[in-house]
This record gives sequence, C-alpha cells and structure tokens, in this order.
Amino acid sequence: MAHSNLLPEPAPIPDANAVPVVEFSHVSIGFDGKQVLRDISFTARQGETRILLGPASCGKSVLLKLANGLMRPDSGKIYVFGEEVSALPQSDLFRLREKIGMVFQESALFDSLTVRENVAYRLREAHAEDATVEARVQEVLRFVELEHTLDKFPSQLSGGMRRRVAIARAIITHPELLLYDSPTGGLDPITSATIIDLIVKQRDVYGGTSLLVTHRLQDAYMLATHTFNRETNQMQRIPNSGLDFSTTFLVLNNTSVVFDGTLQELQHAEDPFLKEFLS
Repeated sequence: MAHSNLLPEPAPIPDANAVPVVEFSHVSIGFDGKQVLRDISFTARQGETRILLGPASCGKSVLLKLANGLMRPDSGKIYVFGEEVSALPQSDLFRLREKIGMVFQESALFDSLTVRENVAYRLREAHAEDATVEARVQEVLRFVELEHTLDKFPSQLSGGMRRRVAIARAIITHPELLLYDSPTGGLDPITSATIIDLIVKQRDVYGGTSLLVTHRLQDAYMLATHTFNRETNQMQRIPNSGLDFSTTFLVLNNTSVVFDGTLQELQHAEDPFLKEFLS
C-alpha cells in the first residue's frame, strides 16, 4: 500500500499583535531571603509552546506555579488570558484555572482513586453530567492510548502510564493553556520519547498554548523538530530539517532569563553559559 506521508498543517506562527495568553512583567520572587526569580519578563501567545530550560533549582517549576496562581510574586505582574493573576482573589483564580491544565511532577494522581476517577476528577468538581463525564474520560484515555486501564489504580501502572493518565486528566476540559512540569522526569529514554510523542500530538491536534519545563535537552529538541502524523498516529521529524516555529525556548540561569527565542537562535547563541549548557 502506498504511503502518502500525510502531515498536519504546520502550526501557525503566533500573532505578535494578539494579547498574550501568558505575560510576565518584571516578576521577582524569593524564599527565606534567597532570590529565586529576578525581573522575569516574557510572553506566551496563542498556539505557542514555550520550553523552559535551565540548571536544576533555577526556578522553572516556581515559574509554572506563578502562572497558575499557586504562588504570588514579590514584585511584578503576571497576566493570564489578559487577567492579572498576581492580583486576583481566590474565587476568580478558581474560575481562571478552568481554562488551564497542569501536569505536575511525578503525576500527582490520587492513589485511592481509579484511573477513571482520577481523569474524571475536574469534570466531577464542575458537576458535569454523568454521560458527559464518561464520554470525555473515554475520549481522553483513547487519546493517550490507555482506555484499557479505566478500573486500575495508579499503583498498578508503570511510571510512564501514570504520566499519560496525568496528561489525560489535564486535557479533559480542553484547556486553552497547558502547564507541564518535567513531564518526562524520572523516566527512561524510551518511555520519555512516548510522553514527548503524546505532547506533540496534543499540540498538533488540539492546539492551545503550553509552558513546558524539562531537564532533558533531547526532549526539547524533539518538540521543536517533530510533528504529529495523523496517518500513522505517530510523531515524525519535520522534513528537510524543518522546525516547528510555534515552539520556542526560554532559558533561565542565576534567577534571570538568559535566552528567549527559537531553537535555531539558541543553537547559534554565543553566550558562554548557553554554549556550555547545550554541550
């Protein structure tokens, strides 16, 4: 049978004139007298995937928690969907988070709930009808290829499967913004590739905006150089050494942003820290 090598339409380059989905403006935060982030400014626009890189303990996970309103900055402003998250009362934060999905480190599933119950949790909290909940649970578990695990508990799953369930839980409400905190952390290379495959699939099928923290350069490069092939249901390298221009990089070091741009720009950066970090 002829292989037509169908690819999805390339993701559009985010509109520089549109209101950013996420905007940090001169944000700083510290704990116990130690500065963690200092004067951080960046944007994430509709349809853009921002990959957050940097040494361990440089504030990448803190940045995600700030974006989700789980922490408040010491100074500066944070806007999500045009609303100032850093000043919203708790009741408004709950409303805003209905449009945000978060994949925590180590999955953060509820051990006492089945896969079905874990994935359905956010819809149950929103008092969705039973038929709607069941249909959406089935849909997202098919998307992550775990529909056979509905009645299993997290302890019965591998680390990679738990991470895929966490992604299913995060996307069940069709969020406009996804926050991934080290989604491949602690996984072996083969399982990590499976998770990145799934994230690329989510990006290219559903769109939306993402902030993704990773410690693995290989994962970051795969996100920028691969697309999802709907015919084979697999991730595939973009032909002719192409790049996904909706996927860009933010590198943190010593509390500050030291790079903001494309993979091509990152690979050609002359900064000594970046050269060493990428080597």
